[in-house]
Amino acid sequence: MTEGAKILIVDDEKEIRDLISLYLRNHGLQVVMAKDGSQTLGLLKQEKPDLMVLDIVLPDMDGVELCRRIREHSDIPIVFLSCKREADDIIWGLDTGGDDYMTKPFDPMVLVSRVKANLRRAAAVQKRDRESMLITCGDLQVNLQSLEVMVKGELIDLFAKERQLLLFLLKNPNQVFSAEQLHRQVWGWDSFSDERTVMVHISNLRKKIETDQSATKYFHTVRGFGYKFCWDK
Repeated sequence: MTEGAKILIVDDEKEIRDLISLYLRNHGLQVVMAKDGSQTLGLLKQEKPDLMVLDIVLPDMDGVELCRRIREHSDIPIVFLSCKREADDIIWGLDTGGDDYMTKPFDPMVLVSRVKANLRRAAAVQKRDRESMLITCGDLQVNLQSLEVMVKGELIDLFAKERQLLLFLLKNPNQVFSAEQLHRQVWGWDSFSDERTVMVHISNLRKKIETDQSATKYFHTVRGFGYKFCWDK
């Protein structure tokens, strides 16, 4: 999704900034502009752009060095736009952290296409990263980053130990654990509670997460052994 994305144009030539800005705005993109490295660093914090078009020859610092500094704290896509055309210059820019490289003179429409392609690529990576933080089991979904637990899209309120017990079982599906093992994993050796606490918490999780109380879907009791977490895919 590129519509409405914010692009930071960094070039010391006003005519080039204005030209790029015109084409990007005509394609539904927002634009902020900087003429040197110092201004760029300030705008990065202030504007939080989605992508940067960066000239290499700047009045106060080299664009490649600026890219290196930005990469210390940001993974914003960077498209170099430079009059430096030698293979070594291109390789240096990309190896330093640039995502793409175009040389001047340039076709503005090609630049727009490159910008959109890099925005799509970045969005795909972000989506994949978000999905990798989610565990989905049927109607149940757990975000490993925010620790939010949802059933059929609705947020479920869990106490801390209920959440810890759920996460442990989620990360170890289809494995049978005794009440003692679960108590040791979640409450620890020095807890004042006992294994009956596990039974209570399993019961509470069933009530909060099992949508059909008449049939066990996630938290299964294995008689004589303990509990396991599994679901029908």
